[in-house]
Amino acid sequence: MRCGTTVLVAALALSACAGPRPPAPPSAMVTPPDAWRAEQPDTDGSIDVRWWLGFADPVLGALIDEALANNEDIEIAAARVEEARAQFAFSRGAQLPAIQAVGGGGRSRSVNPFGIDIEQWAVQTEVQASFDLDLFGRLKNSTAAAKAALLGSDYSRETVRLAVVSAVANGYVQLRASDARLEVLSKTRDARAATLRLIRRRAEAGYGSQLDLSQAEAEYETAAQAIPPVELAITRLENGLSVLLGHPPAEIRRGIALSELTIPTVPAQLTSSVLRRRPDLAASEQQIVAAERSLDSARAAFMPNISLSASGGFVASSLLPDDPLSVFSLGGSILAPIFNGGRLKAQAAGAAARRDQAAFAYRKAVLNAFREVEDAMASVRRFGEQEQALARQHAALARTQYLAARRYREGYSPYLEQLDAERSLLSSELALVQARSDRLTTAIGLYQALGGGWEPRDPKE
Repeated sequence: MRCGTTVLVAALALSACAGPRPPAPPSAMVTPPDAWRAEQPDTDGSIDVRWWLGFADPVLGALIDEALANNEDIEIAAARVEEARAQFAFSRGAQLPAIQAVGGGGRSRSVNPFGIDIEQWAVQTEVQASFDLDLFGRLKNSTAAAKAALLGSDYSRETVRLAVVSAVANGYVQLRASDARLEVLSKTRDARAATLRLIRRRAEAGYGSQLDLSQAEAEYETAAQAIPPVELAITRLENGLSVLLGHPPAEIRRGIALSELTIPTVPAQLTSSVLRRRPDLAASEQQIVAAERSLDSARAAFMPNISLSASGGFVASSLLPDDPLSVFSLGGSILAPIFNGGRLKAQAAGAAARRDQAAFAYRKAVLNAFREVEDAMASVRRFGEQEQALARQHAALARTQYLAARRYREGYSPYLEQLDAERSLLSSELALVQARSDRLTTAIGLYQALGGGWEPRDPKE
């Protein structure tokens, strides 16, 4: 007994080689700014988890629901959650007693020294149990690390879901913007075709110049050649959306026009809310927790490992004249590290380095999150101002084009004046479509940057 006590004391003394627990690097700490750079009211509004319904397009909502049900990236993320859940169950099972049944037997024939054959048989059944006391928390911390990894995988799945929703919404907005461009170009081509017919009749009757006719033909072809690239863009957008929806490339159904899509007002949120309501930041935080618990588990490996074991069963044999005998054993073991060539120290140092990496990765993710929110809020505001200015410019240019066309028909101005007005009006219409698309996509980006209405669930769930 005294010898065992001496060994335990020596093991505890050698375990002090682990040294003090290294703290997290202070430079990895991050503090939210007091306020956003963009002017925002001091409120903390909540975002509807189905925020895309704010665009008032039922077709968009149906497409997003279809993507959430069929998208492969979401399925892959869900499978990763199941993998993490299995790993957590495996780690938790290591803390429980292990019980197993063992059975064996056989029959043999041999010859003894006197030349007599002997037949023998023997059967033994046994139940064995073992239990690691885990006095120093090695298994407990390993299980806690697996639980944090499970939560991180679940939060990462929510990040993927939010990314898929945003991708579908962005793709749909770009598709409707391309539809609007195609409509503008088609109307322009048709209008220039009508102008070309008018100028050709004038040239044939001797009232118009060949210069006007050549310019009209060139402008018609300019509008016509701009249509195929837009049609190609529509096809590609439809194919991309089809993949997001989980089916082969096909035509995508449309809802309301781009100009009719509602631009929702995103509720103002405090800067600190971003840290709580973004699933990617929550996943990054759980990576720190997992790394911390892995570090504790690695440090616990310096301590003795104490296990209890027991077994019991029966033995029956042809050599035993009576009934089967009962057998049992009780015992324990202490496994303490004495010398391992520095492997345990290296393992603990590696765990500490991974913890530091996770801490700096979290800081980087937080800073990027603040930047994304600031960029999105500034974009929503500036693109709104741009669209309003473009709308006023479009109204003025439409009036200019009307007057120039009227003056040309009545013979008060050359065709070049009408041509310049038509070119300016076309550029204004296309710019107005782009500005509307930019406002919608930046609103989507702001929803995504703020977490899309995600709220962390209770870890017990």
